[in-house]
Amino acid sequence: MARWRIWRASEGEADHVVRIEAQSFGERSWGENNVRASFVAPRVTILLAAKGSNDPAAFAMWRDLGPEAELLTIGVAPGARRKGAAAALLSAVCDEARAAGAGRLFLEVDEGNEAAFVLYKTAGFEQISVRRSYYRDGADAVVMQIAL
Repeated sequence: MARWRIWRASEGEADHVVRIEAQSFGERSWGENNVRASFVAPRVTILLAAKGSNDPAAFAMWRDLGPEAELLTIGVAPGARRKGAAAALLSAVCDEARAAGAGRLFLEVDEGNEAAFVLYKTAGFEQISVRRSYYRDGADAVVMQIAL
């Protein structure tokens, strides 16, 4: 079976990220303008993943904070879910953050997102705190970290 091909997104690939992000998050979408702004935000890297074609099926955004890094988001198109794209992207983010000199990677995840919890726990992340009413809809965010 073919592996996921991961690469750094260019600004010319923003349409792919906008599409996947909207499909992935629906009402919780950052919105097209915010997604496009991520391509020029300082210290933000966007990775894309494809399998069997050149059309990306998933993306990840992370921010280099020097000694630490932050996973901003991972989005997977509905037809590509549960096929390893998020795990491949998460591994690539960890590798890139480590290479950039980060010793830890942090993230926030909706406490109700079971698939994400399984992904992060399987990768070795541990819960360190909870941010109450973090999301617009009032849901709590669980803060997790992993040593790189």
